[in-house]
This record gives sequence, C-alpha cells and structure tokens, in this order.
Amino acid sequence: MNTLEAITTRRSVRRFADQPVEREQIEAIVSAASYAPTWKNTQTARYVAVTDPDAREKIAAEMLPSFNAAIVRSAPVLIAMVTQTGRSGYERDGSFTTKKEDRWQYFDAGIACQTFCLAAHEMGLGTVIMGIYDEDKLAAFLGLGEDQVLTALIALGYPDETPVCPKRKGVSDLLRYL
Repeated sequence: MNTLEAITTRRSVRRFADQPVEREQIEAIVSAASYAPTWKNTQTARYVAVTDPDAREKIAAEMLPSFNAAIVRSAPVLIAMVTQTGRSGYERDGSFTTKKEDRWQYFDAGIACQTFCLAAHEMGLGTVIMGIYDEDKLAAFLGLGEDQVLTALIALGYPDETPVCPKRKGVSDLLRYL
C-alpha cells in the first residue's frame, strides 16, 4: 500500500472482530509512530497498551460514555496516547518559543496519532481515535505521572466492518491562493 492509498482508504473502525492483536504488531506500530515529526524532535508521545479484558471493561464501564464504551468492549486492544508535558513549544531555558506556548504538544500528539493509525492500517488493522473520556479517572487508573497528560484513546483490532468514506470537501473549498 502506498502513502496516498493509506491516507485515502483508512477509516475509523468502531466494530472489531474477535481476533487478538499480537504484541509484535503493537510494537511495530509504535515503532512506526515514533517517526512522527515533533517540536524540535522532542518525541513526547508515549503509549499504554491495554490488552487485559478486565482492565478494558473497567475503563468502558467507569470512564467512558456509552458510545465509546461499546467500541472499547469490541476492541482487543485499547491504546492510551500519552504526552510528556513541558517539552513541546519550549526553549532550553524554559521560555515559550511562540504564542502557542505549550499547545504544540497537542499538535505533536495529533501527528503521532495519525501516524499510529496509518501504520495499523498498513497491517490490516482498524483504529478509531476517541477523545471523550473521564480524563482524571483514566489518568489515575493508568498510573500517569505529573509530567504526563492523556491526549487520546485509540481502539485497535481487526475490523468487523467496512466503513464507507464520508463525503469530503473539494479542493476548491479547502484551498486558496494569494
């Protein structure tokens, strides 16, 4: 699969087959995602792979809205995307480089999430990025440090559906020249 094909065929998968994802596959995806560009090469993305069914059920039952809980219950793996704070957007002396201040960490996390999802797609795995969850409770459950922030959840597994491509805006709606 070439890059453009991966970009144009990757879909958010919300129903997964009852088929395990091997640790080697998860590690290969994380390895690929490590190549995502970051602010001054700070490489702040970290991942927690929740493969234990009891842990996923606790997360689904206590920390997610029902629509995301159903996805997590279907997926054999839940990836918690974590960002190391205090690095993206900063100079060595601790000052901010731009008016965006520390918001660069979310930009970096978005690039890493998409890179993760494209690598999974290349391997025949499906993903969906979720952003609605009880952040404080989930961060505590995952044992995140004070210097870490939970930035996204990614359900991962073999697709049990083939989502259609939603209508896309045309280039004339997205691009303008000066």
